[in-house]
Amino acid sequence: MNYVFGPVCSKRLGQSLGVDLLPSKSCTWNCVYCQLGRTKEYVTERREFYPKEEILAEILDTVASGKPIDWITFVGSGETTLYKGLDWLIAEVKKKTTIPVAVITNGSLFCDAEVRRELLEADAVLPSLNAGSEELFERIDRPAPGFSFEKHIEGLRGFRQEYGGKLWVEVMLIKGLNDSEEALKEMAAVLVEIRPDMIHLVLPTRPAPESVVGIPDEEMIQRAVFILSVAAPVLHPAKGEMNLGSADDLLDTISGIVTRHPVQERELEAALGKLLAGDAAKISESLEALLASGRFEKVLQGGELYWIIKTA
Repeated sequence: MNYVFGPVCSKRLGQSLGVDLLPSKSCTWNCVYCQLGRTKEYVTERREFYPKEEILAEILDTVASGKPIDWITFVGSGETTLYKGLDWLIAEVKKKTTIPVAVITNGSLFCDAEVRRELLEADAVLPSLNAGSEELFERIDRPAPGFSFEKHIEGLRGFRQEYGGKLWVEVMLIKGLNDSEEALKEMAAVLVEIRPDMIHLVLPTRPAPESVVGIPDEEMIQRAVFILSVAAPVLHPAKGEMNLGSADDLLDTISGIVTRHPVQERELEAALGKLLAGDAAKISESLEALLASGRFEKVLQGGELYWIIKTA
């Protein structure tokens, strides 16, 4: 599979079949917390990066395989809505399956009426909002020139006015950056204007490109839940279990997942344990074989070991 990965267990979407529409890393932002690393060169022009018919064929083949899938989730190795023709893919998936469709996006292109129109048939759209001020927006999201905080908020408000599906805004809470009472109240005021159906509070648990990124303590998290809940219900999701499906093509399956986001070693061990009936020797043998492939390396983040794709 070139474009489809998983299904992986998502904190918010259950067993989510990921659909990656972009070359890595194609983005309008250079977020301090991004699990894909730094944006080396901004991409701001929309285009059909890969043939949409090939992407659709991979989605339908995976659905036909009978794997448990709760959501089909469009998510790019960068900013998803840079893919021009997203509306065609959403429409075709909804014609040919009964599985709901989600789009994960930073929302930076919502100021473009065409982008907003292309997302209208999705069942859920999950844009980002990490700051309630221009100053914090620039520090955290580090957008390409021309992508201002004002345009970002204007786009989110405009999309809410047009979109009748589930609008779930994602807030990445970062210790010492946007977890103060002042920063949270600024975000809450903006969220009241946007009127999301739900706020998904997420933490930078995966390896980040900048050392300033840290995980807030529980007191800060609870304060964020309290302050942001003036705008909408706040979900701080519990992590589910990773599901590898079958032992067939295990190397490619795990590579497909780890390429898009780092995976906790204990999460990988648990998934292999489920797949291999808890056989400790086989689990250890599988982990050694995966590392021996040369595709992966391990990094320590927040006291947890993560598997990432090995850099050249």
